[in-house]
Amino acid sequence: MADPSLTHVLPTGFRAAGHACGIKTDPSKLDLSLFVSGVPCVAAGVFTQNRVVGAPVHVSRERVPSTSVRGVIINSGNANACTGQRGIDDARWMTAEAANRIGCDESDFLVCSTGVIGHFLPREKLADGIGPIVEKLSDSTDSLVSAARGMMTTDTVHKLASRIVEINGQSVTVTGAAKGAAMIAPNMATMLAVVMTDASLTPEQASSILRHAVNNSFNCISIDGHTSTSDTVLLLANGQASGGRQSPDLPTSLTTAVTEVCADLSQQIIRDAEGAEHFVTLDVRGCVNREEAALMARTVADSVLVKTAITGNDPNWGRIVSAAGYSGIPFEEQECSLKVNGISLYEAGTPVDFDEATVSAAMATGEVHIELEFTRGDASVRFWTTDLTAEYVRLNSEYTT
Repeated sequence: MADPSLTHVLPTGFRAAGHACGIKTDPSKLDLSLFVSGVPCVAAGVFTQNRVVGAPVHVSRERVPSTSVRGVIINSGNANACTGQRGIDDARWMTAEAANRIGCDESDFLVCSTGVIGHFLPREKLADGIGPIVEKLSDSTDSLVSAARGMMTTDTVHKLASRIVEINGQSVTVTGAAKGAAMIAPNMATMLAVVMTDASLTPEQASSILRHAVNNSFNCISIDGHTSTSDTVLLLANGQASGGRQSPDLPTSLTTAVTEVCADLSQQIIRDAEGAEHFVTLDVRGCVNREEAALMARTVADSVLVKTAITGNDPNWGRIVSAAGYSGIPFEEQECSLKVNGISLYEAGTPVDFDEATVSAAMATGEVHIELEFTRGDASVRFWTTDLTAEYVRLNSEYTT
């Protein structure tokens, strides 16, 4: 996984900026981010599956896929969710204000918000910040980092990932910025991501790439099983690496690059989980299909008893196997085997003798690898999650108080 402190570059034609408007309790913290392309972009999006969604989700979802998006404006510190028609009006106002200064139609701007639910956006503060942030727009790494920081809420570090690939003799860059540290669950959660590339894509290609990437990254992470109102992943492609020339075939290398960027960002979110002490990789193999493997992985990852056992470095493998058992997948016990950090604990439905102290010591490193192996088929999935600590409970019990 990429180190967020490493240097990342914006794809050709993109600029970014971050600014402090005073939305957050600490008025010095960045709380506004802007990503802009100098030319229209093909854009696609994937959004929360919660029935209760933030106003920005309503606005952005109705504007993609598109061939004319110019940018994304994001505020943190206020989710603009459960705010009725005023919230919708505020989200549209944000896009109009940004678009007016960039010189494009408001429908060509997308919007995201993240933070506390149920509070109206402070338009005055945002109005004072949108002008200055446009003036700060730059293609520098520092500006990209500022934009990534402007998205943060309870995150402790900003999250960036980049890949560079060659397509038809042209160097193509894929760079993404994300935020997220809690309220993270499969099918997207309180996390935002903007992925940019200078590749040339059709709307259909962009949607296909993004759906594949999300299914293998953001939909494979869980911290607390809570799907939020605001989660959004956007892909913007401005074609500047190829002069706007589109390829009729979707390059496999580009799909791989976008997926790797999303997976990198996803793992950074898990490693930054509020109060977490363990990073957990969960491999489920040997299932009939990917959906079956994903359901099994999600069930195990969201088990409070599994998470607390990991917190205590306790190789209580029965919790893992029993969680798989209530996932709804109709397997027989003899079809299931389990390893933790490479050590076999349960094989073909039968317990294996193992040294508990050795397994516990391996878990205490903070890196836990759970492998559930079945004999039902060839499908597999990799999932990432965390433990559940008292610190997580403390942080989330004091979120608004």
